[in-house]
Amino acid sequence: MSTEAAGLDTLREQVDRSLRAFVGRQLPATGSEELEPLRVAATELLAGGKRLRPAFCYWGWRGAGGADLPEIFTAAASLELLQASALVHDDVMDRSDLRRGMPAAHRRFETIHTESGWQGSPEQFGVGAAILLGNLLLIWSGEMWRTSGLPPASLAAAQPVHDHMRTELMCGQYLDLLEQAHGENTFESALRVALYKSGKYSVEQPLRLGLVLAAGERLPWMDELCTTFGTRVGIAFQLRDDILGVFGDPARTGKPAGDDLREGKRTMLVARTLAAAAPEQAATVRRLLGDPGLDDGGVATLRGIIEDTGALGACEDLITSYLGEALACLDKAPITPEARAALAELAVAATSRKT
Repeated sequence: MSTEAAGLDTLREQVDRSLRAFVGRQLPATGSEELEPLRVAATELLAGGKRLRPAFCYWGWRGAGGADLPEIFTAAASLELLQASALVHDDVMDRSDLRRGMPAAHRRFETIHTESGWQGSPEQFGVGAAILLGNLLLIWSGEMWRTSGLPPASLAAAQPVHDHMRTELMCGQYLDLLEQAHGENTFESALRVALYKSGKYSVEQPLRLGLVLAAGERLPWMDELCTTFGTRVGIAFQLRDDILGVFGDPARTGKPAGDDLREGKRTMLVARTLAAAAPEQAATVRRLLGDPGLDDGGVATLRGIIEDTGALGACEDLITSYLGEALACLDKAPITPEARAALAELAVAATSRKT
């Protein structure tokens, strides 16, 4: 798929440059070599990623008439720090071993403790250090946003959106924990978690941030575009993530095959499977889902049930439907033609990705 219209390659370069410059100014200023593992962990985590959130922010800015300025790349890049913070905390809560093909942050710090022969529990140290790293990345995201160099009036106009986005993300993380604790879920409850934990802050709110930053005010048509386009792309984005978590290629996703099944994630895909499953199939899903020792045979069994119940096909159909509705919405939005084309390509890239 071409990404020429969206300028994804160029945008990634600009975002990466902004992130390297910002992180490079942080921990070394403390003068403590003991903090180097934090900087290394942050740097390596930030080296990966699709940069979709900064892209939606940037093209919101351009869509509302914003110029192609270095400062907008810095402001948009701050969303990658927010994303990295959420990933670190998410991996702790899910007890994930890998992230983007590398040890998850808590596992990284656990290994440092073990290899150094320090006192106490390596696992507890790893979890504690990862929580602090996630908090640090969250703090940095706010600092990078505030010091991006965009006009103070623009930042002030968009600040309520920025604050609300972060609140939604944290509430979504809690709803996700609650969903796992309940042990049973419906498609509607899983959808609510997906919206707050991923969909809104992946598409809807970054787009709204860019629009408000450029316009200097929040206009009704912006909310209509972000709610209609952003929500639908966001849901489709999370549905694709659900599918990749079960059927994705580990070489592309950076996580073991079927890892979401071992972690027992109550996704929309799982909810649709249980709703359509025969009693025997549902019993098998409930027995195997969330087993940390689930082997390849168990993963294959669950994959088979997901396919046989029609849940996989139903979720693929939903992705197509949501994407179609989102693209139709773009045609009516009062944004620049260039941004309209770029946002359409970004929507396709977000919902048809293989990682």
